[in-house]
Amino acid sequence: MESILVVDDEISLCSILKEELTEVGYDVDFVDNGNDAIEYLSTNPVQLVLLDLKMPGKNGFDVLEEMNQKNISSQVIILTAYADIKSAIHSAKLGVTDFISKPYNFDELLIAIQKALHK
Repeated sequence: MESILVVDDEISLCSILKEELTEVGYDVDFVDNGNDAIEYLSTNPVQLVLLDLKMPGKNGFDVLEEMNQKNISSQVIILTAYADIKSAIHSAKLGVTDFISKPYNFDELLIAIQKALHK
């Protein structure tokens, strides 16, 4: 079973994503901040990270940079309410697979996840 880590400071969104993605067959866990994300990923390899950009403390870019420094090889999809061209370009330079705006369409998110996992 493919594993996904959701990293978002909105706990309700994390719970919804966990429920939706579990229903379609993924093993999903979540954390609500960047520090916990790095700690989790350092000991629990996952195939995919759904990562918010705007979070207190370590933001999504900080998490991406630390993942790269620590050679954490999970695929990453940015899921953010603060989508703009500059952020999308910076994300791509850091190795992000896809960039999705909130509110998301679940079917589109699922297609992006499937694409990322089969990369």
